[in-house]
Amino acid sequence: MTVISLAIQKGGSGKTTTAINLAAALQLAGKKVLLVDADPQANLTQALGYAEDPAQHLYTALKKEIAGEEALLSQVILTSPCGLMLIPSSLDLAGAELELVGMYGREQVFSWMLKPLLPQFDFILIDCPPAIGMLTVNALVASDYVLLPLQAEFLPLKGVRSFMYHFENIKKKLNTNLEVLGIVLTKYDDRKSMNRQVLKQLETEYNGKVMDTYIRSNIQLAKAQEAGMDIFSFDPVSHGAKDYRRLGEDFLSRIK
Repeated sequence: MTVISLAIQKGGSGKTTTAINLAAALQLAGKKVLLVDADPQANLTQALGYAEDPAQHLYTALKKEIAGEEALLSQVILTSPCGLMLIPSSLDLAGAELELVGMYGREQVFSWMLKPLLPQFDFILIDCPPAIGMLTVNALVASDYVLLPLQAEFLPLKGVRSFMYHFENIKKKLNTNLEVLGIVLTKYDDRKSMNRQVLKQLETEYNGKVMDTYIRSNIQLAKAQEAGMDIFSFDPVSHGAKDYRRLGEDFLSRIK
């Protein structure tokens, strides 16, 4: 069983879109996948059809763990309308950043909570907040790999550099087994010189870490999220579906 955090210090990177559609691609490949929405913005939860906060979500379980009570994440799991399994988030999760600070073993709370679920899934994908706070640190400590989705532009490139500084510290001090699985370029257009320049820079700075599959700009990806669906359920012949299917294959080859 493998745990992967999707993280980057930049909003609008395609992180949530990648979490949903990579999970769907892996599920189509016969894998059992669980999505965890660890972002208080709850974009992943909303993009899978939950416009209102579910009665039970990650924060309701986390509160119990912080209080020293038994927190069973298995009781929080939902199956979305398109068939993806999800531990949903809520705006209330924002309060966890402060609540975790005073807790013993504060960086390992997600690890403790996820441990009973590990035998049940092939992959757990954690959608992290776009910042290095206690929620992201917890996700990275609980993970085997981190996947970095970003647009091929210069500001997101700076976000990768900033993230890698924190990644090295977390790996050194908190999770020596953590590895970068890859960098995924989203909304990529080979006709744009900036996209090509950033790709070249990433390949130079992070040799071998840029995924072979680039996710092209495709309006169907946004429409799928608006409909609360993954791209394969919404439009299986779109460029977005083709790209994420290839990303799933690329992902599995790197895991092996």
